[in-house]
Amino acid sequence: MASTYEMISRDGHTLDVLTDETNGIRIEVTRLGAELVSIARKNANRDWTGFLYRDGDVTPAKTGWNNHSTLMGYYTHRIKDERSDYRGHTICGGPHGFVRHTVFDAPEVGPDSLTYRIDPSKIAPESYPFKVAMALTYALEGNAVRVTFHFENREADATAHVSFGLHPGFAANSLESAEVMIPPGKYALHLAPGNFLSGATEEIDFEGGAMPFAKSELPGAFLLELKSVELPLFTFTDPAGGRQVMLNYSGAPYVTLWSDGGPFICVEPCWGLPDHHEQRPFAEKLGIQEIEPLGTLSRSFTIAPFLVS
Repeated sequence: MASTYEMISRDGHTLDVLTDETNGIRIEVTRLGAELVSIARKNANRDWTGFLYRDGDVTPAKTGWNNHSTLMGYYTHRIKDERSDYRGHTICGGPHGFVRHTVFDAPEVGPDSLTYRIDPSKIAPESYPFKVAMALTYALEGNAVRVTFHFENREADATAHVSFGLHPGFAANSLESAEVMIPPGKYALHLAPGNFLSGATEEIDFEGGAMPFAKSELPGAFLLELKSVELPLFTFTDPAGGRQVMLNYSGAPYVTLWSDGGPFICVEPCWGLPDHHEQRPFAEKLGIQEIEPLGTLSRSFTIAPFLVS
């Protein structure tokens, strides 16, 4: 497979576009936050059909959520009062961390991939105080997009801690018609009133099938820990729009379901959760990932969009 690459400008954004004409799949990534702003497939008329909320539209939203597939890191969700203590250093930041606001350099372009990098020398100390580099790769693999996070701890004498994930919103003709299918298994629902963990959980032994949560409660977010899920294959379907997305989240310890009530549902793989109301030190955040001195950490998952009748 050999994809074609081009750089374009649209509405003040620099976009990197990777297209696989053979399989009829294309992605667009803005260098602001290395955010995936479009996943599209060619339909029977050879026109592109987008799968993300506001697919390809990088102008500010008139109302509601302004993003498409927010990148989360070096922490996920929120830290209490936008401040956290990390071994005597103060981390400051809003929801999902600093990465989403970073303007990335041009990516490394492979035969079928785009790789965006963050070097520790370009990270402000108040955003993250230790020397940890990140590489994010979007790769086209047949009918799927593989997303890979790779972290490198350059501290010789200290472990490093990171949380990360992706916040993709999948488009629907309406929220009411959208469907999320959840695989069978054992889950823990972490309760987070006011966007912070209370410490309470609800155990769910699920037989598999349609999301067992009311769509009217999605603005509060459902934080699911995958306690024992043999095949973490989630499915999003927009029957009216003829779109279906297969999500293989093998290796992700958490999946978040969220919508602000607009015509989309986010199904988010997460390596970490928000702060507790009674805040813990950064290195003790629930789900935080630890990297050994001079060690690395890599995690990936796939998003496969299909047009269905």
